[in-house]
Amino acid sequence: MGIDAVDIERFRRLLVRRPQLAERIFTGAERSFLSGRVDPVPGLAVRFAAKEATMKALGTGLGGVRFADVEVIGGASEAPRLKISGLAASRAEALGIRSWHVSLTHTDSVAAAVVVAD
Repeated sequence: MGIDAVDIERFRRLLVRRPQLAERIFTGAERSFLSGRVDPVPGLAVRFAAKEATMKALGTGLGGVRFADVEVIGGASEAPRLKISGLAASRAEALGIRSWHVSLTHTDSVAAAVVVAD
């Protein structure tokens, strides 16, 4: 299991200072899904929290796998799900993980995610 919380305004400032960071952290599908929102930052922040929570569930911690190897799909009217690939998928297989459960939430100031590996 992994849990993570992100300060949304701090994350916003980070993206402003390093705009290329979004391309490194998020998949094209994640960026596209949020691009039509008036303010995509809370959605990006909660997905970042999910990626960090997944790394914790894998036992690798931050940077143990590529951020893009953990993709949050779904949302809006459908439940969020994780799509794991690359090193994250290899690590999950080695640990015997067959499925993932993810819960995302955010307020105006904090984004949080809980990930359970099964």
